[in-house]
Amino acid sequence: MGGFFGAVSSRDVLGDVFFGTDYHSHLGTRRGGLAAYDMEVGLQREIHNIENSPFRTKFDDIFEKMKGNSVIGCISDYDPQPLLVRSRFGAYAICMVGIINNKDELIDKYLKETGGMLNAMTGGKVNTTEIFAALINEKDNFVEGIKFARDQIVGTASVLILTDNGSLIAARDKYGRLPIIIGKNEDGHSVSFESFAFEKVGYETVRELGPGEVVELTKDSVNVLSEPLKEMKICSFLWSYYGYPNSTYEGVNVEVMRYLNGKRMAQNDIDNGILPEIDFVCGVPDSGTPHAIGYSHKSRVNFARPFIKYTPTWPRSFMPTNQSERNRVAKMKQIPVHELIEGKKLLFVDDSIVRGTQLRETVEFLYENGAASVHMRSACPPIMYGCKYLNFSRSTSEMELITRYTIMEIEGEEGFNHLSEYSDGRTERGKKMREAICKKLHLASLDFQSLDGLIESIGLPKECLCTYCWDGKE
Repeated sequence: MGGFFGAVSSRDVLGDVFFGTDYHSHLGTRRGGLAAYDMEVGLQREIHNIENSPFRTKFDDIFEKMKGNSVIGCISDYDPQPLLVRSRFGAYAICMVGIINNKDELIDKYLKETGGMLNAMTGGKVNTTEIFAALINEKDNFVEGIKFARDQIVGTASVLILTDNGSLIAARDKYGRLPIIIGKNEDGHSVSFESFAFEKVGYETVRELGPGEVVELTKDSVNVLSEPLKEMKICSFLWSYYGYPNSTYEGVNVEVMRYLNGKRMAQNDIDNGILPEIDFVCGVPDSGTPHAIGYSHKSRVNFARPFIKYTPTWPRSFMPTNQSERNRVAKMKQIPVHELIEGKKLLFVDDSIVRGTQLRETVEFLYENGAASVHMRSACPPIMYGCKYLNFSRSTSEMELITRYTIMEIEGEEGFNHLSEYSDGRTERGKKMREAICKKLHLASLDFQSLDGLIESIGLPKECLCTYCWDGKE
């Protein structure tokens, strides 16, 4: 995924952006970067690898190196950014959140039509943000360039630009799949992916950008350069999984949504007569926990934490880069509370079930520590499609999804013509898939939140939400 934060002010805002960017660390694991503009120094930039260290430890000497009344910062799960670019309408720094699926085609077209060149990284790859910047530079100004670039790409791109006159340009992606929020204090303005980030550094929320909207921020004003588009498809996973609990998107708080979602899941089990006999309701930490608290309150079964994640030295389950080692580290982080596991019937709520690899490890860990039974509830519907708009649930093949390869085992490729039935736990196909996954993961029972239940918990109209991962509808 990734996230960004920027500020423009009458004073030096490097500190604001340093901490504001750090508050986006949950969205990315690979690179962190800052770019600043100062009237005397001009544009400055610093990028670090954050795969094995938190953002703030890699930038702890930044206040001795950079300064500026206009600063942007970015956490990236992929390419290094922000980039510094020199174009026919000036120098600027740019960072991007999203994904470009047709990178190779765009690179070939750009090189053939313009006769230009692009910097190559190790292995000959081109930085995704540089591709977007190259498309912007084909037009005569930022606004036309951003619109042109968005129309050319297959995927999603929200961008933040720091110009060489000190203003910031923020552009939300065309369908508003990702949030961009504007803040303000007495000295200037800020812009952020996560709303709580600028609140913690002294800014108040002004408003969210609309889908496709482009604005220019100065210390005194927010100027609309391109009006918002009518259609919005904001990513539903913001609430169910990767959004931070304190954040609010389109007026809906993440933590509150998760609590309501858990309550609805419990009510579903009660209504369908499948609420199992259990001792505790538990959350798969961390994002599954608020869903589980809601489930516990509605089911009137006590909430407990049978294992705790040890995070002081291993703050991220994504590290190291090798998959088998990541699984090992994820298991090492799980410290059991034996009194809450031995002989106990446990129901866990997880935010989602994608491939099932780490979940299988967790279930085995619980049984190894004496659990009598482990039930599982997913806080979102079965994931049937790999996301093609963002970086969540992306895979080399959709057959890596536990739902897909389970369906293949049940009835072969014919099953892919009946994905909606498999999603619905009330149908025969839906029951068979759940039973098969139970066997794979050694679960006593399994169910998923319905799509209607998830949408109801978010509280926005379905036509405003992207639900592609679950129903394949664009």
